[in-house]
Amino acid sequence: MKKLKGGCRCGQLRYEVEADKLPKTYACHCLDCQTWSGSAFSQNALVKTNAFAATGETARFELAGRSGFVSYQSACPKCFTRVFNTNSARPGLVGIRAGTFDESNKLELVAHIWTNRCQRGLRLDPETPCWQEGAPAEVLFSLLDLPMPS
Repeated sequence: MKKLKGGCRCGQLRYEVEADKLPKTYACHCLDCQTWSGSAFSQNALVKTNAFAATGETARFELAGRSGFVSYQSACPKCFTRVFNTNSARPGLVGIRAGTFDESNKLELVAHIWTNRCQRGLRLDPETPCWQEGAPAEVLFSLLDLPMPS
């Protein structure tokens, strides 16, 4: 087991993940992720909460979705980098913004969701599974090598 590390742009908020290897990631092209990332999509990794530890001060934003689930976004209050989140729909898991991993260039992207909102001109790898909206949870979790949350 090794410690995977990452954090915000200024270095004030850092985290470690205990894992055998870098987690697999997915890209979400929904309008919320485009707005939050300020880019064409958000690339995310899901890790078990008990394998994740953050240090440094965090600013937290709580958002209740139309589905009734609550998302808790954690960012650096100094440089405003959104680093990780939890969601009541995924108990026991932390979503980490892929670009915040120290070795983000080595991450594997295994799925695209909400491609009906994909930016024009962006070309997705035809070998990577895509869904017009959300992927079936059991399929996405299988692609990410994670058990379904209970």
